[in-house]
Amino acid sequence: MHAHAVKPAKPAVLDAVVIGGGHNGLVCAAYLAGAGLSVGVVERRRIVGGAAVTEEFHPGFRNSTASYTVSLLAPQVIADLNLAAHGLRIVKRPLANFLPLRGNAYLKVGGGLAATQTEIAKYSGRDAERLPAYYAMLSRVADVLRELLFTTPPNLGTHHRVGIAALVDAWKSAKPFRRLDRAGQRDVLELFTKSAGDILDRWFESEPIKAAFGFDSVVGNFQSPYAPGSAYVLLHHVFGEVNGERGQWGHAIGGMGAITQAMARECIARGVVIRTHAPVRRVIVEQGRAAGVELEDGAAIAARRVVANVNPKLLFEQLVDREHLDADFRTRIDGYRCGSGTFRMNVALSALPDFKCLPGSSVQPHHGSGIIVAPSLAYMERAYFDAKLHGWSRAPIVEMLIPSVVDDSLAPPGMHVASLFCQHANPRLGDALPGHTWDAHRDEVADLMVDTVNAVAPNFRQSVLGRRVLTPLDLERDFALTGGDIFHGALALDQLFSARPVLGNADYRMPIKGLYLCGSGAHPGGGVTGIPGRNAAREILKDAGKARRRRRG
Repeated sequence: MHAHAVKPAKPAVLDAVVIGGGHNGLVCAAYLAGAGLSVGVVERRRIVGGAAVTEEFHPGFRNSTASYTVSLLAPQVIADLNLAAHGLRIVKRPLANFLPLRGNAYLKVGGGLAATQTEIAKYSGRDAERLPAYYAMLSRVADVLRELLFTTPPNLGTHHRVGIAALVDAWKSAKPFRRLDRAGQRDVLELFTKSAGDILDRWFESEPIKAAFGFDSVVGNFQSPYAPGSAYVLLHHVFGEVNGERGQWGHAIGGMGAITQAMARECIARGVVIRTHAPVRRVIVEQGRAAGVELEDGAAIAARRVVANVNPKLLFEQLVDREHLDADFRTRIDGYRCGSGTFRMNVALSALPDFKCLPGSSVQPHHGSGIIVAPSLAYMERAYFDAKLHGWSRAPIVEMLIPSVVDDSLAPPGMHVASLFCQHANPRLGDALPGHTWDAHRDEVADLMVDTVNAVAPNFRQSVLGRRVLTPLDLERDFALTGGDIFHGALALDQLFSARPVLGNADYRMPIKGLYLCGSGAHPGGGVTGIPGRNAAREILKDAGKARRRRRG
């Protein structure tokens, strides 16, 4: 008998490998696997979820580490991926927003139109009267935006979509706008091009209500509220809903990780293979086509297509060899603008904040709202220019949420956790302070953020038991958010719809065959929506179907 050598089995080729186990990567993987494709997900961190994770940051205290509140998650994604059956439960905020102001003044937004009008009337009867018309205007435009969310943007002007095909794509995209009357069309134009400050100044006269609405225009947007285009960022935050109620914000019980853990469970149920501790070194390109990924440990995963759930700059500047890209595309990616002015903190509290304007450290409705420390648009504008010139705002914008008010699973009995979402911190600190890095100033700025809250709630500083701080640099290192950009790229007119991430590659198909983009750097942009992942899966499945038909033919 002669022994025969056994030839090693050739590694199986996946139908798709997804780079990045953030929420959009999991959504895309689940849809692909649900359609019968073999799918793998590779995630660099120890857990999936990307920026939407829940972690312990102080003994006995857990909180959403980066992403921190829910509204934009698409109801279609919740239903299609059976997230409720996997334990996801979302509760609405008791109030939308609470602004502690100078002295004993404050503004509460939410609890119904009449309640908000009563609050606004303390500062302006005219503004209270105009509020319903303002809401109606935003609602009309948001309805148009909702129709576009699930649309694949047309690649207008590209060589493979010309003539009649391109005209049909453009006509379909324009249909929602044509249904608006002339006033509605003008509103759309203004909200896509003007500043939030210009629009709010035209609608309202009192600073508190302009601040309450204008805050959304600077969330994750390193700009002044008077920067052209900032009105769209305001709009981007109003198209969501909670449990069927449009324009509402809520909390996922168990934190944002409850969303992505539910997604991961559905992925596994559909056969997706998820690997953590698996950072990608490069996308493998063979004969002009994406053919898999190589991990940093040297292992290779072969796949018929590669789906990237990462910032486009990270993808094309670090993971794809530049030789595979034409010169103009490389130039456009080099110029793709990223960088949020976000300084993120989680704090463990021994007691609830006791606000000077609404005293009491027992649970009250305002404790469950988005608490905004920023009394005016002028304050927000100064915060931006201060950070632009000096590195960070000396009088920063702080939004605080205290999710333990509605979710007692996050902290020990009688104690609380708070999310501090702070603006502005220059993502390119070295531009303002040459030779300086965020590592050298992390605690200094964190103390400033605590002091900013303490100025309106004087028990806050003494109640802090522990904290985790994420500068823009930490957000980039820990979560691969280039420039600390929570949206994977600025939400500006030149980086939206058919121009996201680059004109000619807005349909989730990248310039290398078999390479797709499914993250927030694709349409419709950032936020925990799941929509880029869902849309990308649709286009991938179209291409997979065409490939099958070609093989049969």
